[in-house]
Amino acid sequence: MNVLVVEDEPRIAAFVERGLRAEGFTVTVANDGSTGFALACDEQVDLVILDLKLPKLPGEQVLAKLRQRRPDVPVIVLTAKDAIDDRVRNLNAGADDYLTKPFSFAELLARVHARLRARDQRSSAALELGGVTLDLHGRTATVDDARIELTAREFALLETFMRHPAQVLSQVQLMDRVWGYDFEPGSNVVEVYVGYLRRKIGRHRIETVRGAGYRFVP
Repeated sequence: MNVLVVEDEPRIAAFVERGLRAEGFTVTVANDGSTGFALACDEQVDLVILDLKLPKLPGEQVLAKLRQRRPDVPVIVLTAKDAIDDRVRNLNAGADDYLTKPFSFAELLARVHARLRARDQRSSAALELGGVTLDLHGRTATVDDARIELTAREFALLETFMRHPAQVLSQVQLMDRVWGYDFEPGSNVVEVYVGYLRRKIGRHRIETVRGAGYRFVP
C-alpha cells in the first residue's frame, strides 16, 4: 500500500514515515502543499495523511482540490488545529478522518487501517446503504428489497452518491464523475437526474445543500 505524507515539520514527517515503513507501507513524503497535491493525484497513492498548515498551498486547499480530482482516495488530516469548528469544516470538506497533534502512532496506524478497510469495502461487488442496494457486477438496483429500473446515467449517479455517503458533492464533481466531458456547460442535467433518482429511491435519500450541491443520506 502506498501512503503519501504531506507534512512540513521534518521531525513529524520522519516519525510517521519510519513507523509506516516498519508496518510494510510504501511511503512518500511531501513538505509543501503544492508538491503534496501533485503527488496525491497519482492513482497509485492509496491514502493521504495531510497536515493543514503547509507552505505554498494550505492543507484545506489541497483537500478541496484533491476531492475534485480524486474523490475516492482516503484522506486523514493530521494537524495541531483542535477546535471543533476546524474538525467539522474539514470533515465536511471531504476528510475521512481527523487526528490532532500530539498524537500516538498506534492510533494513527489504526486509523490508516480503518480507512483502507472502508475503501476496500466500497470497492466490493455491491453497495448497501439505507435500504438501497447496488449490484455493481449485475448493474441492478433494489430499494427496500424491491427491484427498480435505472438507466446507465442514473445508476452511475446513484453509485457516486453511495460511495460518498453524507458527503456533499457539488454539481461540478457529479458532472465530472458521471458525465465527464459529455455535457453542455451551464446545463441543469445534474438537477434533472437527481429528480429522476428521487422519484425512484425516495426524495428523502438525496438532500439538497443550498449553494453547495447534494448528498446521499442513508
